[in-house]
Amino acid sequence: GVIAGLPLVAATFAKLAPEIDIAANMRDGASVAAKTELMTVSGPARAMLAGERTALNLLGRLSGVATATHEFVRRVTGTRARICCTRKTTPGLRALEKYAVRCGGGFNHRFGRDDAMLIKDNHIAVAGSIRGVLERAKGAAGHLVKIEIEVDTLERLREVLDVGLADAVLLDNMDAATMRKAVEMVGGRFPLEASGGITLGTIAEIAKTGVDYISSGWITHSAPQLDVALDIEM
Repeated sequence: GVIAGLPLVAATFAKLAPEIDIAANMRDGASVAAKTELMTVSGPARAMLAGERTALNLLGRLSGVATATHEFVRRVTGTRARICCTRKTTPGLRALEKYAVRCGGGFNHRFGRDDAMLIKDNHIAVAGSIRGVLERAKGAAGHLVKIEIEVDTLERLREVLDVGLADAVLLDNMDAATMRKAVEMVGGRFPLEASGGITLGTIAEIAKTGVDYISSGWITHSAPQLDVALDIEM
Protein backbone atom coordinates (compact mmCIF):
# COMPACT_ATOMS: atom_id res chain seq x y z
CA GLY A 1 0.00 0.00 0.00
CA VAL A 2 0.88 3.70 0.07
CA ILE A 3 1.85 5.12 3.45
CA ALA A 4 0.40 8.28 4.99
CA GLY A 5 0.39 9.38 8.61
CA LEU A 6 3.84 8.52 9.95
CA PRO A 7 4.32 12.02 11.46
CA LEU A 8 1.08 11.50 13.38
CA VAL A 9 2.40 8.25 14.83
CA ALA A 10 5.52 10.07 15.98
CA ALA A 11 3.47 12.94 17.44
CA THR A 12 1.19 10.52 19.31
CA PHE A 13 4.04 8.79 21.10
CA ALA A 14 6.00 12.01 21.67
CA LYS A 15 2.94 13.51 23.38
CA LEU A 16 2.85 10.61 25.83
CA ALA A 17 6.60 10.40 26.43
CA PRO A 18 8.75 13.30 25.16
CA GLU A 19 11.90 11.24 25.74
CA ILE A 20 10.79 8.53 23.31
CA ASP A 21 13.13 7.81 20.38
CA ILE A 22 11.53 7.50 16.95
CA ALA A 23 13.28 6.46 13.73
CA ALA A 24 11.23 6.36 10.53
CA ASN A 25 12.34 3.92 7.84
CA MET A 26 9.86 5.24 5.27
CA ARG A 27 8.32 8.56 4.32
CA ASP A 28 4.69 9.39 3.66
CA GLY A 29 3.83 8.75 0.01
CA ALA A 30 6.05 5.66 -0.24
CA SER A 31 4.67 2.45 -1.74
CA VAL A 32 5.51 -0.51 0.46
CA ALA A 33 5.09 -4.27 0.38
CA ALA A 34 3.47 -6.33 3.12
CA LYS A 35 5.56 -6.83 6.29
CA THR A 36 7.66 -3.72 5.60
CA GLU A 37 9.02 -2.15 8.79
CA LEU A 38 7.91 1.47 8.68
CA MET A 39 9.24 2.87 11.93
CA THR A 40 11.14 1.95 15.09
CA VAL A 41 9.98 3.41 18.39
CA SER A 42 12.10 3.06 21.53
CA GLY A 43 10.97 4.22 24.95
CA PRO A 44 8.71 3.49 27.93
CA ALA A 45 6.41 0.52 27.37
CA ARG A 46 3.56 2.35 29.13
CA ALA A 47 3.63 5.14 26.53
CA MET A 48 3.74 2.69 23.64
CA LEU A 49 0.80 0.68 24.94
CA ALA A 50 -1.20 3.82 25.71
CA GLY A 51 -0.65 5.32 22.27
CA GLU A 52 -0.74 2.15 20.19
CA ARG A 53 -4.40 2.18 19.12
CA THR A 54 -4.54 5.91 18.37
CA ALA A 55 -1.34 5.72 16.33
CA LEU A 56 -2.42 2.64 14.38
CA ASN A 57 -5.92 3.97 13.75
CA LEU A 58 -4.55 7.16 12.22
CA LEU A 59 -1.84 5.41 10.22
CA GLY A 60 -4.16 2.68 8.93
CA ARG A 61 -6.93 5.11 8.03
CA LEU A 62 -4.75 7.61 6.19
CA SER A 63 -2.70 4.93 4.47
CA GLY A 64 -5.95 3.34 3.30
CA VAL A 65 -7.01 6.65 1.74
CA ALA A 66 -3.59 7.11 0.13
CA THR A 67 -3.62 3.56 -1.24
CA ALA A 68 -7.11 3.91 -2.71
CA THR A 69 -6.19 7.24 -4.29
CA HIS A 70 -3.02 5.77 -5.78
CA GLU A 71 -5.02 3.00 -7.43
CA PHE A 72 -7.38 5.54 -9.01
CA VAL A 73 -4.41 7.63 -10.18
CA ARG A 74 -2.72 4.57 -11.65
CA ARG A 75 -5.76 3.78 -13.77
CA VAL A 76 -5.85 7.21 -15.44
CA THR A 77 -2.16 7.23 -16.37
CA GLY A 78 -1.65 8.57 -19.87
CA THR A 79 -4.70 10.85 -19.78
CA ARG A 80 -5.07 14.49 -18.75
CA ALA A 81 -7.42 13.63 -15.89
CA ARG A 82 -6.49 14.44 -12.30
CA ILE A 83 -8.06 12.55 -9.41
CA CYS A 84 -9.66 14.77 -6.76
CA CYS A 85 -11.28 14.07 -3.42
CA THR A 86 -14.49 15.70 -2.17
CA ARG A 87 -15.83 17.06 1.13
CA LYS A 88 -17.20 13.59 1.98
CA THR A 89 -14.68 13.06 4.74
CA THR A 90 -14.66 11.70 8.28
CA PRO A 91 -15.80 14.40 10.76
CA GLY A 92 -12.73 15.95 12.36
CA LEU A 93 -10.30 14.33 9.92
CA ARG A 94 -10.86 16.33 6.73
CA ALA A 95 -7.45 18.02 6.64
CA LEU A 96 -5.69 14.72 7.38
CA GLU A 97 -7.64 12.71 4.81
CA LYS A 98 -7.07 15.35 2.16
CA TYR A 99 -3.36 15.20 3.01
CA ALA A 100 -3.52 11.42 2.52
CA VAL A 101 -5.10 11.95 -0.91
CA ARG A 102 -2.07 14.02 -1.90
CA CYS A 103 0.24 11.31 -0.57
CA GLY A 104 -1.51 8.93 -2.96
CA GLY A 105 -0.94 11.21 -5.94
CA GLY A 106 -4.36 12.86 -5.99
CA PHE A 107 -5.44 16.48 -5.74
CA ASN A 108 -7.69 18.30 -3.31
CA HIS A 109 -11.06 19.73 -4.19
CA ARG A 110 -12.57 22.33 -1.86
CA PHE A 111 -11.78 22.13 1.85
CA GLY A 112 -14.99 24.02 2.56
CA ARG A 113 -17.74 26.04 0.95
CA ASP A 114 -15.70 29.22 1.39
CA ASP A 115 -12.97 28.00 -0.99
CA ALA A 116 -15.09 28.40 -4.11
CA MET A 117 -18.72 28.38 -5.22
CA LEU A 118 -20.08 25.03 -6.38
CA ILE A 119 -23.62 25.44 -7.68
CA LYS A 120 -25.62 22.21 -7.46
CA ASP A 121 -29.10 21.19 -8.60
CA ASN A 122 -30.78 22.44 -5.42
CA HIS A 123 -29.24 25.88 -5.85
CA ILE A 124 -30.54 26.01 -9.43
CA ALA A 125 -33.99 24.97 -8.22
CA VAL A 126 -34.08 27.72 -5.59
CA ALA A 127 -32.84 30.39 -8.02
CA GLY A 128 -35.26 29.27 -10.72
CA SER A 129 -32.84 28.91 -13.62
CA ILE A 130 -29.22 28.42 -14.59
CA ARG A 131 -28.96 32.02 -15.73
CA GLY A 132 -30.51 33.26 -12.52
CA VAL A 133 -28.23 31.28 -10.22
CA LEU A 134 -25.07 32.16 -12.16
CA GLU A 135 -25.90 35.86 -12.20
CA ARG A 136 -26.60 35.85 -8.46
CA ALA A 137 -23.40 33.93 -7.77
CA LYS A 138 -21.30 36.24 -9.92
CA GLY A 139 -22.76 39.27 -8.19
CA ALA A 140 -21.92 37.90 -4.75
CA ALA A 141 -18.50 36.39 -5.45
CA GLY A 142 -15.29 38.27 -4.88
CA HIS A 143 -13.02 38.77 -7.86
CA LEU A 144 -10.76 35.87 -6.78
CA VAL A 145 -13.59 33.39 -6.14
CA LYS A 146 -14.20 30.79 -8.84
CA ILE A 147 -17.67 29.50 -9.71
CA GLU A 148 -18.33 25.90 -10.73
CA ILE A 149 -21.78 24.66 -11.70
CA GLU A 150 -23.13 21.12 -11.80
CA VAL A 151 -25.06 19.85 -14.83
CA ASP A 152 -26.51 16.43 -15.57
CA THR A 153 -27.57 16.88 -19.21
CA LEU A 154 -26.08 18.36 -22.36
CA GLU A 155 -29.05 20.73 -22.53
CA ARG A 156 -28.07 22.24 -19.20
CA LEU A 157 -24.46 22.44 -20.32
CA ARG A 158 -25.61 24.42 -23.37
CA GLU A 159 -27.41 26.84 -21.05
CA VAL A 160 -24.20 27.33 -19.06
CA LEU A 161 -22.28 28.02 -22.25
CA ASP A 162 -24.89 30.54 -23.36
CA VAL A 163 -24.76 32.43 -20.04
CA GLY A 164 -20.97 32.37 -19.93
CA LEU A 165 -20.37 33.16 -16.23
CA ALA A 166 -19.01 29.82 -14.98
CA ASP A 167 -15.31 29.11 -14.41
CA ALA A 168 -15.77 25.32 -14.45
CA VAL A 169 -18.51 22.73 -14.94
CA LEU A 170 -19.12 19.51 -13.04
CA LEU A 171 -20.63 16.72 -15.17
CA ASP A 172 -22.82 14.80 -12.75
CA ASN A 173 -23.59 11.11 -13.29
CA MET A 174 -23.13 11.22 -17.06
CA ASP A 175 -22.08 8.15 -19.00
CA ALA A 176 -18.80 8.21 -20.91
CA ALA A 177 -20.42 8.83 -24.30
CA THR A 178 -22.27 11.88 -23.00
CA MET A 179 -19.13 13.18 -21.30
CA ARG A 180 -17.26 12.90 -24.57
CA LYS A 181 -19.90 15.06 -26.25
CA ALA A 182 -19.65 17.55 -23.38
CA VAL A 183 -15.89 17.83 -23.87
CA GLU A 184 -16.46 18.56 -27.57
CA MET A 185 -19.12 21.18 -26.79
CA VAL A 186 -16.91 23.05 -24.32
CA GLY A 187 -13.85 22.93 -26.54
CA GLY A 188 -11.44 23.84 -23.76
CA ARG A 189 -13.20 27.06 -22.73
CA PHE A 190 -13.15 25.98 -19.08
CA PRO A 191 -12.23 22.88 -17.05
CA LEU A 192 -14.63 19.94 -16.88
CA GLU A 193 -14.96 17.73 -13.83
CA ALA A 194 -16.61 14.29 -13.85
CA SER A 195 -18.34 13.13 -10.70
CA GLY A 196 -20.96 10.69 -9.48
CA GLY A 197 -20.71 6.91 -9.41
CA ILE A 198 -16.97 6.85 -10.12
CA THR A 199 -15.52 3.37 -9.55
CA LEU A 200 -12.28 1.56 -10.29
CA GLY A 201 -14.12 -0.25 -13.04
CA THR A 202 -15.28 2.90 -14.84
CA ILE A 203 -12.60 5.47 -14.15
CA ALA A 204 -10.28 4.58 -17.04
CA GLU A 205 -13.08 4.97 -19.59
CA ILE A 206 -14.15 8.26 -18.03
CA ALA A 207 -10.59 9.61 -18.10
CA LYS A 208 -10.36 8.85 -21.83
CA THR A 209 -13.28 11.19 -22.55
CA GLY A 210 -10.95 14.16 -22.10
CA VAL A 211 -12.30 15.59 -18.83
CA ASP A 212 -9.80 17.55 -16.75
CA TYR A 213 -10.75 16.29 -13.29
CA ILE A 214 -12.46 13.25 -11.82
CA SER A 215 -13.72 13.65 -8.26
CA SER A 216 -14.51 10.71 -6.02
CA GLY A 217 -15.98 10.62 -2.54
CA TRP A 218 -15.18 6.90 -2.30
CA ILE A 219 -11.46 7.46 -1.79
CA THR A 220 -12.17 9.18 1.53
CA HIS A 221 -15.50 7.83 2.78
CA SER A 222 -15.12 4.17 1.78
CA ALA A 223 -11.42 3.40 1.35
CA PRO A 224 -10.52 0.23 3.27
CA GLN A 225 -8.12 0.55 6.19
CA LEU A 226 -4.54 -0.48 5.49
CA ASP A 227 -3.50 -3.25 7.89
CA VAL A 228 -0.69 -1.98 10.13
CA ALA A 229 0.57 -3.30 13.46
CA LEU A 230 2.91 -2.46 16.35
CA ASP A 231 5.08 -5.32 17.61
CA ILE A 232 6.92 -4.80 20.91
CA GLU A 233 10.32 -6.37 21.54
CA MET A 234 11.76 -6.36 25.06
